[in-house]
Amino acid sequence: MLCSSLRSSTASLGLGRRAASTIAQKYSNALYSAALAKSPQTLAKVQTELNTIASTINEVPDFKAFISNPTLSAKDRSSGLAVVYARAESTGLKKEPVSDITKNLFAVLSDNGRLGETQGVIEDFNELVAKYQGELEVVVTSAAPLPKDVSSRLESILKQSQAAQQAKTLKISNKVFRILFVILSSQV
Repeated sequence: MLCSSLRSSTASLGLGRRAASTIAQKYSNALYSAALAKSPQTLAKVQTELNTIASTINEVPDFKAFISNPTLSAKDRSSGLAVVYARAESTGLKKEPVSDITKNLFAVLSDNGRLGETQGVIEDFNELVAKYQGELEVVVTSAAPLPKDVSSRLESILKQSQAAQQAKTLKISNKVFRILFVILSSQV
């Protein structure tokens, strides 16, 4: 019983998100192909725009509510996206307009009622770009932050692996995963 409740609680925490995000992967693959077909510079520009939009969504509760609200009318979604684009344009250093490729992505997500997939699309797109650039990302999950000496020893060992030697760059991050155990008492 404890195992089944633990499984259901971890699923509700979003830990199994990757398996459920095939829709986001389809959109990110299409976006990646369209951006790369134009040029590597366009790919980089789209990535910068998407990361700006992702940080805006995370920082501004109204944007997060907008993206996750499936009941908005087409007119409300269109005006909301215009605000998202304006925010992305004003945040950048060069103050350039958002690219047509990025606007097309959000138009398609909006038309298909998939704005809720935005974060997944951006994450998957960033993974595709990292792979294109020859980056290898290794996420080490631990119960507590790794001490600096352990982290550097792990990094030197990982750099010697075949996968790391084939990659242009190696990025290692430490993800701390804490599980809250709930003790269930039952009266027998």
